[in-house]
Amino acid sequence: MNAALAKRLGAIQYDAQGRLRHLLTLEGLQRDTVDALFTLADSLVEVGGRSIKSVPLLRGKTVVLLFFEASTRTRTTFEIAAKRLSADVVTLDVPASSTSKGESLLDTIANLEAMQTDAFVVRHADSGAAQLIASHVAPQVAVVNAGDGCHAHPTQALLDLYTIRQHRGGFEGLKVAIVGDVLHSRVARSQLAGLRLLGVDDIRLVGPPTLVPPRLASLGGRVCHDPREGLDGVDVVMMLRLQRERMTGGFVPSDREYFALYGLTEAALAAARPDALVMHPGPINRGVEIASAVADGKRSLILPQVTNGIAIRMAVLAQTLGRGSGGDE
Repeated sequence: MNAALAKRLGAIQYDAQGRLRHLLTLEGLQRDTVDALFTLADSLVEVGGRSIKSVPLLRGKTVVLLFFEASTRTRTTFEIAAKRLSADVVTLDVPASSTSKGESLLDTIANLEAMQTDAFVVRHADSGAAQLIASHVAPQVAVVNAGDGCHAHPTQALLDLYTIRQHRGGFEGLKVAIVGDVLHSRVARSQLAGLRLLGVDDIRLVGPPTLVPPRLASLGGRVCHDPREGLDGVDVVMMLRLQRERMTGGFVPSDREYFALYGLTEAALAAARPDALVMHPGPINRGVEIASAVADGKRSLILPQVTNGIAIRMAVLAQTLGRGSGGDE
């Protein structure tokens, strides 16, 4: 990413005082911001273990969840996160909303903002949708991107990185493989941005040429079409599912052939370090990109990722909504 683009993205996401206003992408974020989010998440993880799972940080704030695409983990953990911070949460039933009658995205946002909404958490099929919304809301309103097209999924990448930090203590010298449908994956793009920001130099993008074309090396990773080369000696294996909903043609011969070549089995994982961590943003497709023995194995962090998603999303909401006067800092 060039310096001009980074500066522009930073300007959108920070307010005049340099505080995080929106979270749209990890591109343009400062390292200190990520460190602060991780530190805050550290203090919020234990809330889930309490008999009363709430803190009053966002009492009186209203968070609207706008999911124009299907979601289980992201939508549910955002809702839990906002409620644990004592915010009022509204989850818009998009098919039953006026968008089904032709109302534009910005008109929907304007009407919801008129109801004194304090934050929008948005998932949309179009890349750039969250940034468009952020450019039109009032200064005190926060926008958090919960996934936009093939562009970015910043909170997923943050929870992935936070989970690595929990289990490895840091990022210095790490070797990371991102395996699967990198071409269509917003998660992969955000993971790459986050890993680079935290100083990881050895990042391999592993998959067939149709899903990991050589041009993707421009994103900051080394393209490997040979899975053994891609997994050789890595500390972390980050799996991706086939994004069939974004494919416009045949990118793999069949699920069986794809799994035989690029599926993460115990045999394939043997090329990585013996203590390598296995991660997946979900939903997992067993027998397509990952074997059940690996997904449920002792090196798998798939369920801890989900748990950490609550703390990370609590931290993001607390940081973006805690900027203004009158809020609980």
